[in-house]
Amino acid sequence: MLQMSASPKSNGSAHATPVELVRRREPVQIGLRPASQLGKSDLLVLGVYSDGSLPRAAEPFNAALDGRLTELAKQADLPKKVGETLLVYYASGDTARRVLLLSLGPRNEFDGKAYHKALASAAQALASSSTRSVDIPLLDVSDAEHSTAWRVQQASRALADGYYKFAAPLFASKGAQQDATATPQLCLLVEESITPELEHAARSGRAIAEGMALTKDLGNLPGNVCNPGYLADAARALGKEFGFPVEVLEREDMAKLGMESALSVGKASAEPCRFIVMKYFGSEAEEKPIVLVGKGVTFDTGGVSLKPGDDLDMMKYDMCGAASVFGALKMVARLALPINVIGIIGAVENMPGGRASRPGDVVRSMSGQTIEILNTDAEGRLVLCDALTYAERFQPAFVIDIATLTGACVIALGAQTSGLFANDDALADELLQCGTDTGDRAWRMPLWDEYQEQLKSNFADMSNLGGRPAGAVTAACFLSRFTKGYRWAHLDIAGTASVGGERKGATGRPVPLLSEFLLKRAEQPRARG
Repeated sequence: MLQMSASPKSNGSAHATPVELVRRREPVQIGLRPASQLGKSDLLVLGVYSDGSLPRAAEPFNAALDGRLTELAKQADLPKKVGETLLVYYASGDTARRVLLLSLGPRNEFDGKAYHKALASAAQALASSSTRSVDIPLLDVSDAEHSTAWRVQQASRALADGYYKFAAPLFASKGAQQDATATPQLCLLVEESITPELEHAARSGRAIAEGMALTKDLGNLPGNVCNPGYLADAARALGKEFGFPVEVLEREDMAKLGMESALSVGKASAEPCRFIVMKYFGSEAEEKPIVLVGKGVTFDTGGVSLKPGDDLDMMKYDMCGAASVFGALKMVARLALPINVIGIIGAVENMPGGRASRPGDVVRSMSGQTIEILNTDAEGRLVLCDALTYAERFQPAFVIDIATLTGACVIALGAQTSGLFANDDALADELLQCGTDTGDRAWRMPLWDEYQEQLKSNFADMSNLGGRPAGAVTAACFLSRFTKGYRWAHLDIAGTASVGGERKGATGRPVPLLSEFLLKRAEQPRARG
């Protein structure tokens, strides 16, 4: 039966509970200070352009040292490639014991993209050190449209995200966890006075990084821990922490609503399906909500259409769409944004077994449309279609679904870019710009009627598979059949939500893109709806 928000339950695991994830403390503190107020720290991060010049915010330090920082930057053997770093022990007596030189390339080419790259590199270097106090003169950018507030927000987010670690805070005993007093203190130095706008930008950056951390934590948890029930408990914990209601529909509730399509995916799993609805209402006005829908397949074996064994462990990341909804909502709630946001998650586990769906089965979706299941590994769309139908009841301003939906999108765009599909040009343009602004980029893909022909079925209204050609497009076309009543966008994050190899882990994407979209909506009330 339907459950309202309650105290989270432990699933009996020795791993981190949902409460621990939601209430996880920030790994680093980030503040602001005018560059004119010189201080002393363990480390000074000094950006250096290829001609040896320094950012404007570093000039007060340089002047106080009679130009010695410029001399140091020119003499150091620092590679010219953007993001290269060199640690120098420099006993200035008045600034810092050490200086981390950060290569910025040519000044006139240091744009927003290079800015993100340099900050990520600096964050990685700082996080791997034992430094406790750091001064970071804010970097300049050549793009005139990037304000100081933008630079502060992006720096705050990148630096905080660089300190993310999964294993230590989640699996170590409480006694082994880092003491709060040892939290690194980073200070961004800006070349102007500290205004409320800049303080908000710094808070926003930290809140986005906090949301990314929750998204990564959920994604990185093993499938035997982060199952549909765990996601439901995590939603309850998030709602309790920030005071918004959470509803969890159990299997029988889903059946009463006619969610036969979503339920068909989890039929063979010992873990019951859950349908999670988180409702954040931050606006006093009765305005239409923005609905975020996340694919929450907590492990995907492919079902009867079993996946190959190679890299099958990566299928625990098939719930990263759902995890990004958690992350975006945490950012919204942390900043108490004056907007209405609803998060919907279909949480299932796709397993083989005697009760599993078979290729050739026909199921009825919540919308009443019937679907022939040609491949049980095209399961995410079967869950999302019922979630998208459910979203209609909220009369949304927009619906954005986020899903690790297709390997075809990985083939098309690789690991750099998320695929974006939309039935509204203005919404698509806004999301694309948000991706560019944050470095969490997307690329718009076609959603043309001609592709719908590939979804024809002799036995149902549609099939769940359009064949090998244009696989990401036909998957989006499938979803579009359930979004006729509102403006909708679909983000295929199969290539961007996680990375493999030695750096294996969740990336936290597309939380930056979603957060920027929601922040802009909150700051521009006339543009809402």
